[in-house]
Formats: sequence, C-alpha cells, structure tokens
Amino acid sequence: MNTKTRTPVLALVLVTALQLASAPPALASPQRFTIDQILSPGYPTELVAAKGADRIAWIEYERGMRNVYTAVAPDFTPARLTEYMDDDGVDLTTIQISADGSVVAFIRGHTPNREGWIANPASDPRGGERVIWAVNTSGGRAWRVVAARDFALSPDGRWVLHVKDGQIHRAPVNPGTLDARQLDEAPPLFLAYGTNSDPVWSPDGRKIAFVSDRGDHSFIGVYDVQNPRVLYLAPGVDRDEAPAWSPDGQRIAFIRRPGLPFGVEPGQGGGGGGGGGAPGREPDSALIARLPGGFYEAKFQGGYDLALWVADAETGAGRELWHNPPGDSLFSEVQQLHWAGDHILFQAEPNNWRHYFSVSVSSPKAEAVLLTPGEGEVEHVALAPDGRYLYYTTNSGDIDRRHLWRVSVGGGRASQLTRGEGIETYPAVLGSGETVAVLSAGAKQPQSVAVVEANGGRPRVIAPRMPNGFPSDNQVIPQNVTITAEDGLEFPNQLFLPADLRPGEKRPALIFIHGGSRRQMLLGYHYMHFYHMAYAMNQYFASQGYIVLSVNYRSGIGYGREFRNAPEVGRRGNAEYRDVLAAGKYLQSRPDVDPARVGVWGLSYGGILTAQALARNSDIFAAGVDMAGVHLWGDSLEPDAVSFRASSASEIQNWKSPVLLIHGDDDRNVAFSQTVGLVQLLRAHNVPHELIVFPDDVHDSLLYSRWLVAFGATDEFFDRTLIRKEGVRAVSSGGR
Repeated sequence: MNTKTRTPVLALVLVTALQLASAPPALASPQRFTIDQILSPGYPTELVAAKGADRIAWIEYERGMRNVYTAVAPDFTPARLTEYMDDDGVDLTTIQISADGSVVAFIRGHTPNREGWIANPASDPRGGERVIWAVNTSGGRAWRVVAARDFALSPDGRWVLHVKDGQIHRAPVNPGTLDARQLDEAPPLFLAYGTNSDPVWSPDGRKIAFVSDRGDHSFIGVYDVQNPRVLYLAPGVDRDEAPAWSPDGQRIAFIRRPGLPFGVEPGQGGGGGGGGGAPGREPDSALIARLPGGFYEAKFQGGYDLALWVADAETGAGRELWHNPPGDSLFSEVQQLHWAGDHILFQAEPNNWRHYFSVSVSSPKAEAVLLTPGEGEVEHVALAPDGRYLYYTTNSGDIDRRHLWRVSVGGGRASQLTRGEGIETYPAVLGSGETVAVLSAGAKQPQSVAVVEANGGRPRVIAPRMPNGFPSDNQVIPQNVTITAEDGLEFPNQLFLPADLRPGEKRPALIFIHGGSRRQMLLGYHYMHFYHMAYAMNQYFASQGYIVLSVNYRSGIGYGREFRNAPEVGRRGNAEYRDVLAAGKYLQSRPDVDPARVGVWGLSYGGILTAQALARNSDIFAAGVDMAGVHLWGDSLEPDAVSFRASSASEIQNWKSPVLLIHGDDDRNVAFSQTVGLVQLLRAHNVPHELIVFPDDVHDSLLYSRWLVAFGATDEFFDRTLIRKEGVRAVSSGGR
C-alpha cells in the first residue's frame, strides 16, 4: 500500500486515532469491545445465482479486502475465488455469473468522476482503472478482460458487452493471445447512429437489444450477432427504453414515452412527468409564446404518457400492450421491465407504497394486476428460473425489517416465506428453483449469505464465518421508539440502551442521522455498507455507555410515499430538521440521559443535519461529527432566499458547539468545497472545530484503515467533548 510523507504532528494524530480504534477501552466492562472487533466480519453483497445450476456467487468486503466467493448445492461450502488480500481501496462491484455457473465476471475499480478520473484513494502513482475481470468457479487465478464502466455477460459466459463513446463493444471473456491494449482499443461490435447504451443479450446469446438515443426521440435496436444487421423495433417519434427479452428470445418488451415537444432540448424533458428521460420541465418561453395555446405537455393521444410495447425481434413489428391511466403520473415512473413466462412485470407506486404489477402478454384486454399488496415497500426482487414466481422482499407487516415473499407472476395470494426478527434482502433463486439465496441479518447478526427453501422456512447462514473476537453476545437489541415533531408528524427511531444501565443513572447520549435521504435504518444490521458499519458503531457506542438513538426522519423510505415526499424538505425549507430537533428534545427528556451531554453524528445527508443541529441548537446538541455534509444549499447567499435559510451556513452566528469534520477531497456526491467553505465560516466565528481530510478519497472512504481513523477519531472526540469536556484539540487537521 502506498503512503504519503507526513509531518510528525500529523503522524501522531493518525497513530493516536488508529490506537483508539483498535486498543481495548480504558474502562473495563464485560459489554465493551473495540471498533475493529465490531467491524471485523466480512460484509457480503451483490449476491447472484446461476440460471442453469445450483450455484451462487457474491462479493465480500473484509477489513478492506474485497474478494469474490462462490458456493454450490447441496452443502453450500463457501470458496474464495480471488486473491485480493490488501486494503488497497480498489472497489469491487457488478458481479455477474454465467448460466451454467462456470464463470463469474466483475469490475475492479471505482466509477469515474465527471472528469473521467477513477478514484485512487491510496494515491497510487500509477493511477486507478476500472476494468472487467473474470474467474472460473472451478478455481484458478482471476484474469483481466477489458477496461469498461459497466458490462453485460453473455449467458454462456464467453463474451461481455460494454459501452464506450456511445457505441456497443464486445470483448471475449477469455482473451487468449490478445493483450489488454488490443482489447481496450478494439473497435465497436457495430456502428449505429445516436448514443447507444443498455445492451441486453437475448436468452440464447445470438442477438443484442439496445437503446439508441437520438436526442428528442430514441429507438430500441436489435443487433443480430450471427447475421450482422441492425433492426429497429416499431420506430417512431417517441422515446423508447428498457428493453426486456421474452424467455424464448422471439420478442422484446419496452417502455415508450412521448417524444420531446417543440422548444425542449434533449435532457430537459417537457411536461408530463416520470423518469428515464420522461418530460418534466417547461420548454423555451419565447417559443411557446408563438404556439397556439401556450405551454403543452407531452402526451399520447388519449392523455396517457407511458406505454408498454411488445415487438417481434425478427421483423420489428410491434404493438402497444398496455398504457397507464390518463393523468396518472405515478404509474408513469416505471423504469424497468421483467419478462416472466407470459407476463411483463414492473414496479410502480400508484398509491402510497411501491409495489409490483403484472400485465399479461396474451390477454385480449391487458390490465395491470397488483402482485404485492400490503402496507409496505417492495424493494428487492428475483424471478424463478421457469418464470412462474416472483420472489420479493418487503417490510409489509414488519415495518422496520425486511422479509421474503413469493407470488405467482399472473397474480394470486402472496406467501410469506420468512418471519421473525431477521432481515432478508436481495433474493437470488437457484437454477433448480428449489432454493433461494438471500442476504440475511439481525440485531446481533451482521449481514450474511443464507439459503432458504423455495417454499419458505428459516434461513440457513452459510457465510461469512464470524472472526475470533467478534462480540456476538455483547451487543444489545434496539427497540423502536416513535417520536412526534413540533408540527405533529410522527417518525420512527431505533433506541440502543447500554446493557449496564442502572436506575437513577444519567448517561451521555448520541443521535445517529442516516444519509440519503432516501434511506431507512432497521432493527438490525443494514444491507448497505456504510449503514452496516454505522449500525455496528451504534452498538459500539452503546457498549461504551452512551444511550444511542438512530433517527428515521421524514423524506426517508420505508414508510410510504407521503412520508418520503414530505413538503418543504432540503433546500425547500429543511423541514426534516424538525425531526432531529424533536429527537434531541426526546433524549433530553429521558430520566436516564444527561441533557447537557447529547451529541450528534452522520455522513452525507446525516452530515447536513448534524451541521443543522449544531448551528441551530447548540443549546441542545453539545458536540457533533459531520462527515461529508452539505452546508449551503444551492448558490444563493441572499438572506431571504429559502435555500440559504435552509442551510446551516445561515445560522453560523449561533453555532457554539464543537464539531469534527471528516471529508475525502475526491467526493463525487458532495462537493469538497462544502467543507472548505464551512471551515472558513467556523474560523471567522471562532467556532471550535477539528478536521480530518482524506486526500484522493470519495464520499464514503474506500479504505478500511481510514474508517478506523474516522470512527476512532469520532469515538475520541465524543469522549473528550461529552464525557471529559476538554474541548477541541490544538491540532485541527489530519488524513492519509
């Protein structure tokens, strides 16, 4: 691993933080453990299953080492396929497996930023790259395939498709005698006008469907690999997207939206609503002033703005299968299609919850049938290999968890397959259809790979193995607490109480604020990596004696569209801060909390609200740790601007409590200038602050060693400011 030269003082800051992260606490207690111990288990993600074999594969993150694993029925003994054994900050994503389970392909390297720069958090002088790699599940070393941003693995595992400069490229998974430069600089598989993207293999691998964007309209194209030609499906003046092959490879379903109206430039949209290039912004005012009737919305004749089409992949002839009810903009947000058996499946939100719907291809009067009823969100789905069933995870009936369900793709009664206090996400149905793999977690169980019988039952965990020293028994079980904000809105939270809390004690307290804001924290380990670590840190802080509250503020997911789309949030008024304020007051009102020792921390949107808490209510929040937060919504510094008043920068004169700021300067989500600007304000107003900057790192660090630094510094900062009340350090900068 490459390291930079550091000043002696800076090195001291880093060493101190690492020691705090890994050394045993000064005050011995049966419930206490180290940060490294609680973060030590492998974190599995991106679970996939072969369509024609009972084999699964996944990516596992373990103390910064990212590797590909596989397991096969019936024993499902995990086997590591790759040898990336360093905490090098090189991301591993986009895992795909061939139909027979013999080959796994994946990407090494983070996504590029707007300038095309690949993240290089370890500051490797060779720079970073984003490359497709592959490995045989039977064993052997992984090999480099081709540089690419994304890819689609052919069903037989022999080829990958990727997009470069608006054209579709193909590369052999086994490059043979071709070297990397030859593959990286190879010409496109075929040339087609427009900006071409989203390639999808036919089930037999003989044809490729893709989207050809022409600006104000787009087509679905089909390239015949064996008899090279390009065919466009039912071409017109509209915007076609999201191709999905029929199981027999004879037809393609796709989404059609109206083309752009006069006066609307590509990328603007224009009337209507919805995603994927759907309209949503007024056209040029000078033009519409000359048009009869003024501004108009893009609609099909009949008043609807989204249609599902089916076309013949050989002739191109197509027909409209179904369209959304006229005026129903909520159905128009459909983004992706799944073809299962004789049905087209899609996700939509015509009521307060996101659900899946099915449309019969052969029905003379196609109607959208609700497959997943209930008061809850449907989040992750998988199809049975034979296309008969949709497997999905939802919080219906257990709002702060996720469980696995199954329903026939044609409709009917849905069956709940898992129950209890576990959390099941990301189902992957094995080739035989007899077993479903899931990612499984719980209040004391980190995310794991598990298998469940297709008819339901208790998940059997197969990986990872818990390392020695992991405090399985020394964690607490959080409880749900509902709090009411000053405007009457109720919001749920998770409360972690120290195991050694005694009657009459008054403990320091911490509030954790999630990012997003489209997130939901659960009553157990989370399925997203940072929140998985944040849950572990909430357990750690509870073991240190803090009373911890994780806040699910308005604008998050999991509680329906009305909660998610609450008015006046963010730059429109920051109404979600009312929930953070109510959470702070709730903690102060508890008899077991010292009201003078309430801290707050979070990353991203959590950093935004941490800064809001300290700027607006230093009388309640005594200290905070702001990781990669936004401190000025928009560009306006006008005192009366709503976005400025909604920003923590507008309340800088009231900010008294100390803050620790942590940020990577190659952040692709939040501009690093948000921290640069805030520090200037904090200096100008003599606000006590400390700073850790991670050069070349992204929004949430790619290096495990830096998480030990960040969390160790957070722990020490709260211990010093809330417990020992010693104030900030003289040294106010650190990073690696």
